[in-house]
Amino acid sequence: MRGRVLIIAGSDSGGGAGIQADIKAVTALGGYAATAITAITVQDTVAVHDIFQMSPEIVRKQIEVVLDDIGADAFKIGMIGTASVAEAVISILERNPAVPVVFDPVLVATSGDALAGEGLAELFLKRLVPLSTIITPNIPELRALTGEVDEQKAVDMLLSRGAKHVLVKGGHEEEQTVTDRLYSVGAKETFESVRIETTSTHGTGCTLCSAIAAGIAQGLSVSTATERAVRYVHDAIEAAPGFGRGHGPIAHTVWNAARS
Repeated sequence: MRGRVLIIAGSDSGGGAGIQADIKAVTALGGYAATAITAITVQDTVAVHDIFQMSPEIVRKQIEVVLDDIGADAFKIGMIGTASVAEAVISILERNPAVPVVFDPVLVATSGDALAGEGLAELFLKRLVPLSTIITPNIPELRALTGEVDEQKAVDMLLSRGAKHVLVKGGHEEEQTVTDRLYSVGAKETFESVRIETTSTHGTGCTLCSAIAAGIAQGLSVSTATERAVRYVHDAIEAAPGFGRGHGPIAHTVWNAARS
């Protein structure tokens, strides 16, 4: 059975984003989640209070032992943190070109705290974007990654660098309908959902990306995996438990509960 997702990302002590959100999302959608932790964040719904970065060697070893024993049907890339860790991750991806790469270019947390070192966006653009099956930036991440304000120009840059698909997430916009836009060379598809007025949005980007990775790992097309992931995240926001004083977590198990 396919569905093995090797998640390479940071840990969130609050459980709403990062590795914790990734595992919950992949599991809720019937996939198998394995992990390589790139950093430990001291984080809650209000702020990122501290970050402890893993060494490149530890990150590399985590990935290699999982690949050697369990294998992977998709990589999900989240928080990388430093250029040296990025280099270690990229070297492994380059040696495994048959495994799809679902890349969430995490640069800033929902709270506004920085989660990436200086120069990492440029390294992503040069080395990681060309390896990506799909990249899932929000509007600020898209601009930070490309330096372009115009969405189409930014997307064209990523596609010209070798990315097969770019999903521009519409959650940062102010319209009542949230529109996520999936681009590939010569094509564009939109996925719409009703905006839910809530502060429970912590980890939505991580969750969406992992949900897409689960679908691709299970053999779905990028379009079908994205459509399912958008529906799942919308339902999880709607059922959010309301925890925390800041941007609270969403209800990752909502589909498990509804469909059990």
